[in-house]
Amino acid sequence: MDFTIPEEIMEMKRTLREFVDKEVDAYGQQIEEEDKIPEHLLAKARDMGLFGMSIPEEYGGLGLSMLERCLLLEELGRTNMGFTTYIGAHTGIGSTGIVEMGSEEIKRKYLPAMAAGEKLGAFALTEPEAGSDASNMKTTAVLKGDKWILNGSKHFITNAPDADVFTVIAVTDRSKGTRGGYTAFVVEKDFPGFSVGTVEKKMGLRGSHTAEIIFEDCEVPRENVLGEVGRGYAGALKILSKGRVALAARCVGACDKLVELSAKYAQQRVQFGKPIASFQAIQWMLAEMAADTEASRALTWRVAWMVDQGLPVYKEGPIAKMFVTEALARVVDKAVQIHGGMGYMKEFPVERFYRDARITRIYEGTNEIQRMIIAGQLLKEFEL
Repeated sequence: MDFTIPEEIMEMKRTLREFVDKEVDAYGQQIEEEDKIPEHLLAKARDMGLFGMSIPEEYGGLGLSMLERCLLLEELGRTNMGFTTYIGAHTGIGSTGIVEMGSEEIKRKYLPAMAAGEKLGAFALTEPEAGSDASNMKTTAVLKGDKWILNGSKHFITNAPDADVFTVIAVTDRSKGTRGGYTAFVVEKDFPGFSVGTVEKKMGLRGSHTAEIIFEDCEVPRENVLGEVGRGYAGALKILSKGRVALAARCVGACDKLVELSAKYAQQRVQFGKPIASFQAIQWMLAEMAADTEASRALTWRVAWMVDQGLPVYKEGPIAKMFVTEALARVVDKAVQIHGGMGYMKEFPVERFYRDARITRIYEGTNEIQRMIIAGQLLKEFEL
C-alpha cells in the first residue's frame, strides 16, 4: 500500500482546511440556530468542485479516487456536521449509484449538473417497516407501457427537502425477494406523483434536512432504471459499502478537530494554579483520543485503498464504519469531559459535535448490522 499523497491533492487539502476553519466554522452557531446553511458557503463549495468529488472528470467532476476523496472528506469532517452531511450524502450515496450503475444516457443527463452542485442528490432505501431489515420493503414499482409506476414511501431520507435527484430502491417482483426482486431508479423531484412529506426534527445535524418522501402513482421513465431490473438490492449494498468508507473519513476529520480543540482548551483552562493539561488524567485522555484517531485514519485509508484496487470490501467496509464511528464516540465523550461544564454549553463546538456524532452509529447501516455482516463474512471465510 502506498499512501503517498500527490501534491495537487495536498494543495486541495490545504485550501479546504482554510475554507473550513476560517469560513464554515465562523457560521457554525448560525447554522445551529437557523437550521440552514448560508448560501454563500454552498456557493463557495460549488466553486471548489466539492459536489463533484465522486463524479468522473468526463461528466464535470473531479474524478477523485476513493483514497483522495477520503482525504478531502477528513477536512470536511472538521466542521459543522450538518454542512458536511449535506455535501457528503450528495457525493456518496446520493450519486454513487448513477456513476456506477447508470447508462451512458443517464450519466450525461444527470451527472454534469450534480457535479456542479446545481442538482442535489439523495438516496432512498429506508422505510417505516424496512430499516435494518431492507427485505421488508413495501414501496413497489410496476411497468406500465413506457413508464414505471411507483407507490409507497421512504423515510429518514437525508437531503430529501432540498434534493433534485433521488436514487430509489423499490420492489419489482416480490416473489424473488432481495435476489432479483428489487430495482433501482433515478427519480426527479418534479416527476408526477412524487412529493416530500414530513421534515424530521432531529437531535443534531442542523442544516442537513431529513424527510419522508411519498410516491403516489409516481411516473418514472422506463430508461431511468439503474443497472439491471431486479438487481437493485445488490446495487444498494454496493452503494452503501462505499458510503461507509466515506462516512468513516468524515468521522476521522471530526476526531482530528476534537483532539485539537481539547489540547488547546486544556492548556488555557487553569485549575489549582496551573493549566489542566499538566494533570496526568487529562494527558491520558488526550493520548487515548489521539490513538483512536490515528487508528481510525489508518483503517479508513487501507479500506479506501482496497476500493481503488478493485478489491472486495464486504467485511472491511463494515469494519471501518463500525470501528471509526465508535472511536468518534469515545473521542467526543472525552472532549466534553476535558471541557468540563463548558463542554455542555452550546456556545462551545464540542457540545454540537457530541450530539451530531451520535447518528453516525445509526445511519448508513446500524453498527449492530455491521457486526452481523462482519461475522457472516468471517464464518464464510473459515467455514468448516
